[in-house]
Amino acid sequence: QVQLTESGGGSVQPGGSLRLSCAASGIVFSRYAMGWYRQAPGKQRELVAHITRGGDSNYADSVKGRFTISRDNAKNSGYLQMNSLKPEEAGVYFCKASYSDNGYYERDCWGQGAQVTVSS
Repeated sequence: QVQLTESGGGSVQPGGSLRLSCAASGIVFSRYAMGWYRQAPGKQRELVAHITRGGDSNYADSVKGRFTISRDNAKNSGYLQMNSLKPEEAGVYFCKASYSDNGYYERDCWGQGAQVTVSS
């Protein structure tokens, strides 16, 4: 039974901050890369940030310098710290854990999503 559970969403004013958490169960989290995606109503799901098994991270250009992705393998969890939030960054944020074994065995696991609202 694999499950990813997001938490930490909510409503903030423009310029505010939120910290999202993604708790994994049913997998050995340290073996998985992890990413955060955002989806607004009527729009495609968009990659926001990604972190490898080794801890290397990358970000969408629009969030560089403001968002930080991290992981704590001992807690089977990943995180997204979001600072200076903008109204256009509202939406549902999903975490994704991805595993591949030399491209032969592949597995993607998605969370249910966390709602983020940015409004004044």
